[in-house]
Amino acid sequence: METLSCVYQYPHAVLCDEGECPLKGRWGEKVFGNCNPIVLELGCGKGEYAVGMGKLYPGKNFIGIDIKGARMWTGAKEVDELKLGNVAFLRTSIHLLPQFFAPGEVSEIWITFPDPQMKKVNKRLTGTHFLDIYRRVLSPEGVINLKTDSPFLYAYTSAMLDCNGIVPIHATADLYASELNDIVPPIKTYYEQQWLGRGIPSKYLAWQLPPASVELSEPDVEIEPDTYRSFGRGTLQGF
Repeated sequence: METLSCVYQYPHAVLCDEGECPLKGRWGEKVFGNCNPIVLELGCGKGEYAVGMGKLYPGKNFIGIDIKGARMWTGAKEVDELKLGNVAFLRTSIHLLPQFFAPGEVSEIWITFPDPQMKKVNKRLTGTHFLDIYRRVLSPEGVINLKTDSPFLYAYTSAMLDCNGIVPIHATADLYASELNDIVPPIKTYYEQQWLGRGIPSKYLAWQLPPASVELSEPDVEIEPDTYRSFGRGTLQGF
């Protein structure tokens, strides 16, 4: 990972010593050499979405973020080989985003097929705990995008938005059977293709957040758990 020019790694000890990343507020200038919008892919894994969007949208800058370097290496190596100048990777925890990005520095966030964390609300990447973190770095017009196979996470996120009076920009429980198919980037990750091949539709939500002065609340609802386990976490059930 240290040999790849598109990868940025800052150990937690370094952040504690320096207080924040030296690139904070300067990603466009120092990393990409432009002032184009910055888009994050959170929990990027192999970086399929970040790399795919980088190829499709040369007028934007993309940063894939994950804590696991072994996964990220695949996408980072491709970016290095292709010399794709508008894609970078940051190895860190999502909790630390405010130490890496200045307020308003990020224009858009993509969350692609995350673990739904059905038992732990504070670990859900669309929960209010993380939304409070995102709006510390998002621009006022910033958009959050969720693609998921999980009926649970889609229902939970929809309930969370409704609970806080947030009207989604886009919402569909079956992306590729809807008119939104023409709006969302035509990128299907390896795991998304596996889900689709098993008859599980991709779900999509996009929304904006209210200002930080508005307190967000968790929905008080019972949501039926998914009837299957995620890839790599057990045997698929119900097929």
